[in-house]
Amino acid sequence: MSEVAIPDAERRAVSKFLRRMLPILVLMLLVNQMDRTNVGFVQDELRADVGVSATAYGLGAGLFFIGYALFEVPSNMLLERFGARVWLTRIMITWGAVIVAMCFIHNVTMFYALRFLLGVAEAGFFPGVLLYFTQWLPDSSRGRASAIFLGGSATAYIVTGPITGALLELHGAGGFAGWRWMFALEGAFSIVVGIVAGFFLVSRIEDARWLTREEKDALSAAVARDEEARSRAPKVSRIRLILHPQVAVLTSVFFAMALTGYAITFWLPSLVDDIGGLSPFQVGLLSAIPWICAVIAMYSMAHFTDRARDRRPYLAAALVLSATGTYLATLGSPWFGLAAITLAAVGGKCAATLFWPMAQSGLDLKIAAPGLAVVNSIGNLGGFVSPTLFGYLKDSTGSTNGGLYTLSAASILAVIGVALIRRNGGGTGTGSGSGSGSDAGEPALVKGQVATGETR
Repeated sequence: MSEVAIPDAERRAVSKFLRRMLPILVLMLLVNQMDRTNVGFVQDELRADVGVSATAYGLGAGLFFIGYALFEVPSNMLLERFGARVWLTRIMITWGAVIVAMCFIHNVTMFYALRFLLGVAEAGFFPGVLLYFTQWLPDSSRGRASAIFLGGSATAYIVTGPITGALLELHGAGGFAGWRWMFALEGAFSIVVGIVAGFFLVSRIEDARWLTREEKDALSAAVARDEEARSRAPKVSRIRLILHPQVAVLTSVFFAMALTGYAITFWLPSLVDDIGGLSPFQVGLLSAIPWICAVIAMYSMAHFTDRARDRRPYLAAALVLSATGTYLATLGSPWFGLAAITLAAVGGKCAATLFWPMAQSGLDLKIAAPGLAVVNSIGNLGGFVSPTLFGYLKDSTGSTNGGLYTLSAASILAVIGVALIRRNGGGTGTGSGSGSGSDAGEPALVKGQVATGETR
């Protein structure tokens, strides 16, 4: 199929949007990831100063996802009403305020409430940005913007540990604990970035002073054509989607992947700290190693499998690697455990890179976008289940080994589900959204539709 020529005015307008809007959006996403996962670095401090047990910590970490899921759709509806400039900055300023409030935690109930409120405050940010792209960019340009934006998520895994660890070194300054300084400063930075974003973001094409009249008209026309095409797509109820065999299979596989991803995110700093004799900054640096290796492997895997006719064997291999890593983490010294968790992180990231293109091509075109949204929203409940389970098992048994065994079993079961994923859903094409076009864990845009979801 020959490519459709893009008018010069539209191309210039898209280029200006990418240069002016994407940097601030990437920064917002990076801070977003840092603020939702920084609690993983202060588990021991919360237990000593506030009395947050491992069970309470796991439940509190997971409650974020309940608040996020409940308010994601209402938040997107309000974004359409108020515009991205108002609503995305409101989201960021609000979550920054909640993070600042976390430095005043003095009991378990307050910890629970603020983690839930953080989910409520952040709800709608990621899908809101993807919705913002649909309002500004035609389908032909949106994949590139999404890939650049999602790069911020991959970067966040690497920089969160060192930055958070460095802030924890402020322990004792002004008579405050390091974890209180960490929440206060990271939350304050989020508020500042949110305020700055309010001066950069532009909600509507017509309001962009940096576009010429010709560029506005060309870009508006291209976006309008795509919106018209999306409006003709058939509507499918969520209940029918959940019961759809392929959606159910994909959801099960993704749920298993989310279990491992979120368990590593929230419990990795604690596992690294078991090495002993490390400063908070050193814990942060070592916690970045699995993610550095995982991101390198993720992009290498995406390049290697970009033109593969069948990604299922590669996905199965990645899940087996993840299962092997989580199992090996129960053996040997803490240093050996760090190496094993690195294998699990590599397997998990590579699996996510392979999963979403397969999910896109494995669903019929008429249900692709809403089907992926269901897969993501239900599968992401793993973000609640895994930290909660880890906390309970650690308090019950004195070890996280039970949780790691569970992750290994879930990944192996997911391999069975991979065999049931269809190679092609009839019309989406096997190359719909290569692994390199979307960061690990993030659904790409499908044929003009928005798969509004995320995993971290």
